[in-house]
Amino acid sequence: MARGDAALPVPGARLQGLVARLALTGGRAVDQSVLIDAIWAEDPPADPAHALQALVSRLRRTLGSASDVAQVAGGYRLAVDAADVDALRFEQLAAAGRDRLRAGDPNAAAAVLGEAVALWGDRPGAEPAGVAAVAPATATRLVHASIEAVTDLAEAELALGRADAAAARLTALLAEHPVHERAAALLMDALAAQGRQAEALALYERVRETLADDLGTDPGTALRERHLSLLRADRPAPDVARLSPSNLPAPLTSFVGRDDDLARIDTLLAAGRLVTVLGPGGAGKTRLAVEATRRHRHEYRDGAWMIDLASVTEPAKVGAAVLAGIGLRGGARF
Repeated sequence: MARGDAALPVPGARLQGLVARLALTGGRAVDQSVLIDAIWAEDPPADPAHALQALVSRLRRTLGSASDVAQVAGGYRLAVDAADVDALRFEQLAAAGRDRLRAGDPNAAAAVLGEAVALWGDRPGAEPAGVAAVAPATATRLVHASIEAVTDLAEAELALGRADAAAARLTALLAEHPVHERAAALLMDALAAQGRQAEALALYERVRETLADDLGTDPGTALRERHLSLLRADRPAPDVARLSPSNLPAPLTSFVGRDDDLARIDTLLAAGRLVTVLGPGGAGKTRLAVEATRRHRHEYRDGAWMIDLASVTEPAKVGAAVLAGIGLRGGARF
């Protein structure tokens, strides 16, 4: 903890836990019961309300002002701004950077995400112990956000033509999180953009083997499509300037005809959120659905994603298939 440029030591695990739990709300009030649970967990004192009051008094003396920790209805509030709490500042920067990336502004995204990644440090995905001790759900959220911020930054760098920087960043991330499929897919793009197709193919094989050994499953659609595009020597490397959130398979041939069907889907999408394409086997339902989705993908803030349920035989595994399809299978779940 710091006041201005001066470090302000907070002695004792419980006092540190109290500061951390109060700070994580960014100046909002925290209910007394939440603080008691965060500090004492399953071993509360005989009179937890009195014990908490005594701990708050100690914190006020440590901070040097009673007004720094105000008592409000049912709880306490620390006099702090969200921008002054590293964890909250990191989340704000990571979210802002992702929004700018989705809006098609990789320059702004790279600047903001670079600040977020620098603030987190050199171990994305490492659980912040101080936060985990008093707010496990928040710690889990931060872990996931730290991994995604690095991945988002690499995507922005790719869009700006900085494939070497993106490759180095993603290689380090995958060393710690080898089944993060979105990071692996982007690294394949970065390697291909540098003319390192053989390394990209080798990466796919490593990820495929790890997925099979650790999770008993195959790569998701995004990785399979990148693998296929690399194997087809007649196709150029992905256009990194046009990367956006999506795992739609790359078209291997032009889409001709079926304008009436596409127009019908356009009409149905304008009227409702669900459109089902029906037809006999081999009629081209999947190709039609993918083409219609491709034409609408930029209308959706989070992009367009294809979830392949062909191999799913048990309802309980649908969730895992969805996570795989959007590239979160290797990330945190909460």
